Amino acid sequence: MLSSETYARWLALFRIYAGAFWLLHGIPKFTQSADFLPPNGFMPQLVQKAIGSSTGFYHDFLANTVMPNIGLFAQLVRCGEVLVGISLLLGLLSRLGGLGGIFLALNYALANNDFAAPQGQGFAGLDFAAIVLSFFNVVLPTGARLGLVTFFVRSRRRAVAS
Repeated sequence: MLSSETYARWLALFRIYAGAFWLLHGIPKFTQSADFLPPNGFMPQLVQKAIGSSTGFYHDFLANTVMPNIGLFAQLVRCGEVLVGISLLLGLLSRLGGLGGIFLALNYALANNDFAAPQGQGFAGLDFAAIVLSFFNVVLPTGARLGLVTFFVRSRRRAVAS
């Protein structure tokens, strides 16, 4: 029978994988900025495509808020991905990192029109996988082992016991 310590370690490995996932997507947006940032990068192309294929509130948000401020939103996206990745990889505020990952991936899915059949990939796409990866970090105690939080908790317990 597996102990709670064993489960905690498996959850930590899951969290570390999710952090690496976000970092692998976020770091290239810094190292290859021209390929991502406006005016000719991927971000403005993605938003322009999403404006053409989306409807309702998200279309209005993209057309009236994101596109006029595309430089700011591109910076927010790449910083968000790296911060979520660092949070999950290090096990520091992993639930908040999971929420950030859900927010980012949900926006990507909406921008890619993933939930509209038959064009979008829906539940089989990478965006939905990122939502699920991030969701587990919100609802499960993935930061309980092998993370900076446990280091701080142990240090604090030792200081109180002294």
